[in-house]
Amino acid sequence: MLQGEEYLEALSRPKKIIITTHHKPDGDALGSSLGLYHWLKGKGHDVHVVLSSDFPTFLDWMPGFDDLIYYPTQTELSHNLFAEADIIFCLDYSALSRTNILEPVIREAKGQKWMIDHHLDPEDFAAVEYWDSSAAATAQLVYTFIADVYQDKDSITPEIASCLYAGIMTDTGSFRFRSTTSAVHHIIANLIDAGARNWEIHENIYNSATENRLKFLGYCLLNCLEVIPEYNTALFSLTKEDLAKFNVTTGDTEGLVNYALSIKGIRLAGLFVDRTELIKLSLRSIGEIPCNEICRKYFNGGGHLNAAGGNSTEDLDTVVSRFKSILPEYKNYLT
Repeated sequence: MLQGEEYLEALSRPKKIIITTHHKPDGDALGSSLGLYHWLKGKGHDVHVVLSSDFPTFLDWMPGFDDLIYYPTQTELSHNLFAEADIIFCLDYSALSRTNILEPVIREAKGQKWMIDHHLDPEDFAAVEYWDSSAAATAQLVYTFIADVYQDKDSITPEIASCLYAGIMTDTGSFRFRSTTSAVHHIIANLIDAGARNWEIHENIYNSATENRLKFLGYCLLNCLEVIPEYNTALFSLTKEDLAKFNVTTGDTEGLVNYALSIKGIRLAGLFVDRTELIKLSLRSIGEIPCNEICRKYFNGGGHLNAAGGNSTEDLDTVVSRFKSILPEYKNYLT
């Protein structure tokens, strides 16, 4: 769904543009941001991607990585860029709170906000909204924004294609989630034709683990996995001590919840991590089990039907106990 179509003509002239995405960006957030970045630069715009945090190291191969601006360490530069920006793109988030420390900066900036996103219940903050909750990834929407909205498919370079391919690939679990429609595969084929080297992208993302991360994974599988067979549910709960023992860095827990979901017969999986200031949780499911509803009702979060996240200020044991206590409410889905 496109709203604010009357503003699209603005990109026909050079503009000062900032691209933002959510805190602790994943493959889709960074891939969609850098894909759009390269396209806008190619059209003669003055473009910067400003991040509120670091991101997993397995994404640092992406074209444009060296041009990223980090708000926590480049605060003055960031403020100057926001003050001058004509347009601020908001990618892969539907609420400004998802940008963490950037939220007040974006709210107060005079530049026009343009949102491209696939999450539910978008906050009403953008003049232009290109939003579709059925899309597999924001990177998919950036592709159609370029190829369909602006009728500019031929301008997609290998750099753009690689970033968007990575975004779609990671948000579809390497094309195995139910959101991977035939339309997604057609887009992926077009991205490969445009120069995305699919085998290299898979190698960069999935075969770049450190020895420490593999040992951490083994530890989690052996010591932190709990299966609740009566509800076809499995979960990992990680303490502060677990994280410190393996010097866990951004991205080291990425994909861990999927190991719980991969157990035969499991239909709902959870990952609960004590991040000191908050307990962070991620849920994944199969079929019609509503991860987004569970996170929204009980854990201050939200997301998609089969993939959602949330947080809590309570202690880890209390949060895990609450999660277990609500399983009977979803028994008809789980058994």
